[in-house]
Amino acid sequence: MEVLRIQKCIDNYSDHLTKKSRNAIADLCDEHTFKKGTILLKPNQTDTSDYILLNGTVRTFLINTEGKKITLYFFEENTIIPPHVTRTEKGKSLLYCEALTDCIIAKMDASAFEALMITNLEIREFGNSVLRQELANKVQKEIRMASWTAKQRLEQFRNDFSMLENRVPHPMIASYLGITNVSLSRLRKQG
Repeated sequence: MEVLRIQKCIDNYSDHLTKKSRNAIADLCDEHTFKKGTILLKPNQTDTSDYILLNGTVRTFLINTEGKKITLYFFEENTIIPPHVTRTEKGKSLLYCEALTDCIIAKMDASAFEALMITNLEIREFGNSVLRQELANKVQKEIRMASWTAKQRLEQFRNDFSMLENRVPHPMIASYLGITNVSLSRLRKQG
């Protein structure tokens, strides 16, 4: 795969990779196109890959005990979908991942990437920075859900995902914010 396709994404996590290291990552990647609405991952589905979102928007979600889809996080182009090590257990996916738009994703074997991290210090640092970012995102969202008002959470959502509010269904956003769709509609009317 061409290095330039994944370079923007890599730069979002680390700007210290040499051309040799970027090429090594790109060599592991195969480019795949997914149509809007495609479910990329499902709980208990065997999953051995890491994914770089090159273009488009995806979300991770779970289905609660009442059968309602709860959005965990949104991912926009040039980001990494949560690393294999954080979203799988015993080689099986723990969550759903859905393409909200047509998407282009670079897919790589997680074991091959892990082996590359062992032998290449730059790539190990890159992998660690991805994990740190994933952890920071999760902790920040937990804090917001526990201690922020719905209005504050919506304002932060708008900061984090500037144009997403106009591109994805509002029930997905409401579930991400931990509120009802009616509450989201009221908050949007308030400005």
